[in-house]
Amino acid sequence: MSLLPQLIINSIIAGSLYALVAIGFALIYGATKFFNLAHGAIAAVGGYTVFFLARMYGINPTLAIIAGILCAGAVGAALNECIYKPLRRRNASQLALLVASLGAFTAIQAIIAIIFTSQFRTLSGAKTSLLYHIGSAVITRTQIYALVAGIAITAAVLIVLKKTLFGKSVQAISDDIEVARIVGINTERIIAYIFFIGSAIAGMAGIVTGYDTGIEPTIGLSLLLKGVIAAIIGGMGSIYGALAG
Repeated sequence: MSLLPQLIINSIIAGSLYALVAIGFALIYGATKFFNLAHGAIAAVGGYTVFFLARMYGINPTLAIIAGILCAGAVGAALNECIYKPLRRRNASQLALLVASLGAFTAIQAIIAIIFTSQFRTLSGAKTSLLYHIGSAVITRTQIYALVAGIAITAAVLIVLKKTLFGKSVQAISDDIEVARIVGINTERIIAYIFFIGSAIAGMAGIVTGYDTGIEPTIGLSLLLKGVIAAIIGGMGSIYGALAG
């Protein structure tokens, strides 16, 4: 029975991490209705950006984390602008978009491996490795940050979707993109914002993973699979799918 508290803590931490991946994935899927496989690789971009800035060049970790989140968001937005948007304009099938995202995933993963090699990396330091005891369970400072980040991002996304004009536009596009265009919503601009936000959230998941367990170029696949499962369980047909999962 002494292992039960630790198992519960570990499950909650893992759930918060997968929720970060799932939220971004579900936002993009809700707007575009295709499985963006590059989402996992974008998570790795966030982690490796922090490694490059904080561990290799000694930049302040907080600034490096902000840069990592923004970099992941920028990469996601660039993929949409350069690959997915032109395909949508040509009325490409969902299968074509899926294959394009697979190619983007492979290319990003290969670029990361070329630049940083396939060696396992860790972002954690002495401060983030501090241990706290909750009864017989142990939790690290990084895991506390992961839990707080998961709750905060989930709450923020819910508030934005329910209380803002942008959120209403996202829901309208998710329900019916053609009707959204008819009522005057600039769908391509909203989708571009969604790609940036969803990818930035994925980048945060990659950063948390890097601090918690470490990163390698192939980590994106593992995060993607678990995040997609969480989103599907929550209900991919709804923009709130990952939030429910």
